[in-house]
Amino acid sequence: MIDLHCHLLPGIDDGAANIELSVEMARASFADGITVTACTPHIMPGVYNNNRAVIEEGIARLEARFADEGIGMRLVVGADVHMDVDLVSGLKTGRIPSLNNSRYFLFEPPHHVPPPRIEDNVFNIMSAGYMPILTHPERLSWIESHYSVMEKLVQMGMPMQITAGSVTGQFGRRVRYWAEKMIGEGLAHILATDAHNLTGRPPNLSKARDLVAERLGEAEAIHMTTTRPQAIIDNAAPDSWPPLAVRRVAKSEAPKGFFARLGLGRR
Repeated sequence: MIDLHCHLLPGIDDGAANIELSVEMARASFADGITVTACTPHIMPGVYNNNRAVIEEGIARLEARFADEGIGMRLVVGADVHMDVDLVSGLKTGRIPSLNNSRYFLFEPPHHVPPPRIEDNVFNIMSAGYMPILTHPERLSWIESHYSVMEKLVQMGMPMQITAGSVTGQFGRRVRYWAEKMIGEGLAHILATDAHNLTGRPPNLSKARDLVAERLGEAEAIHMTTTRPQAIIDNAAPDSWPPLAVRRVAKSEAPKGFFARLGLGRR
């Protein structure tokens, strides 16, 4: 599997605090079946002032340590990019790294306030030749009142990345509900760990992958954890990706459905 969102680099954001934790996270990730990890620390002006040089230096240090430890994990460059007026120019100059230097990058909107004109901002980014991937929309506090925005963004061609822990219930019932709703309605393209540590935010992808396989079939589970992530790091055009699966549940099936088993049926 390929994990496109992981705060593995030590000491540069709220992820791994030191290189020892980075190594243990990598061991856990590799044991879970992840063979490629994108190192995606926050880039948030005034809070986490990371840039390509800092991130690539961190990756080089970690790769050297992995070689000493015998960890066969491939690392690729990336960042968890927050909204910024200089975002496009930062991508063009290389200050902000995209995922493995592709057209794709992780795009994190504000958690508690819906950004005004996000569709226009996304359109402008796409027009500049880049493809933002919206990170963990299911965890946004404003998704209830702006779910239609997610639908519009997907219609525009914007990929959505769901956090694995959201699917397994790690962030609570509400977040799990929205994660499963988006996956079931064909609005989610990728699963990633968004791992920060080994306890509250571990690098585990397989449990969520298995739940997606149970609901949408093995093929879609593979697409969300391997096929589409591979296409992203290969810079493949979005129209070459496998189509999204949609789960259509008849009313007679509803009591056996995924939401029903969680106690989260229609209200």
